[in-house]
Amino acid sequence: MPLRSAIQFTLVIALSATFLGSCGIASPPPSRPRSERVLYQWNDDQGSGKVAVRISLTDQIAEFTRGGRDIGWCYVATGKEGHSTRDGTYKITEKVADKYSNIYGWFEDEFGNVTDGDAKASDRVPPGMVYVPAPMPYWMRLTSYGVGMHGGLIPEPGKPASHGCIRMPKEFVPLLFDAVLVGTPVVITHAPSKHGPREPEIPLASPDPFARPARLGAGSAESVTYRDGVPVFYR
Repeated sequence: MPLRSAIQFTLVIALSATFLGSCGIASPPPSRPRSERVLYQWNDDQGSGKVAVRISLTDQIAEFTRGGRDIGWCYVATGKEGHSTRDGTYKITEKVADKYSNIYGWFEDEFGNVTDGDAKASDRVPPGMVYVPAPMPYWMRLTSYGVGMHGGLIPEPGKPASHGCIRMPKEFVPLLFDAVLVGTPVVITHAPSKHGPREPEIPLASPDPFARPARLGAGSAESVTYRDGVPVFYR
């Protein structure tokens, strides 16, 4: 190849490499940060007045007041189709920090793999399996027939998912459990919530070392624990 042609060819290759590198054609475009739902806010001043609870079946959101003052809210998961949670006015009649369902649970094998995540205590246990009752931590009973508030999985915020109980975010429910008493009023209604429905929040693309820390009492979306690819469901 003549010297002039060789020099021209070298320049073309160099410019092409620079163009491709600077414009990012060879690399995929940066992805948008994944949205994340805040599941609760809690700002109890622990001042005067008693706590009251209002649950919106429409928005799947519970709101909390103390002496008429707003002190927080959280997403809930009430009864799904066929197990709907009844509206009405209730009171907390029992508090049990460590409780298990006597009706619902799951089957798992000897290795702890869940084979049926929506089993009942009355179901026949398959050979080689064991029935595990569903945990209902920080249980707050509302009815004599087994409906109450407790910690559990909220698989899709804003949508019902339970067998009739009111599930609350697992990180949040201990805060409410400590704030309420036997006798605390709970209203369940189809009226909309003042706080919902809420849109997912978009986090920053990268951490900002100069940003303010997250507000105390703000809870982000829960992680879901799976066993052998099957999510563990609570009542």
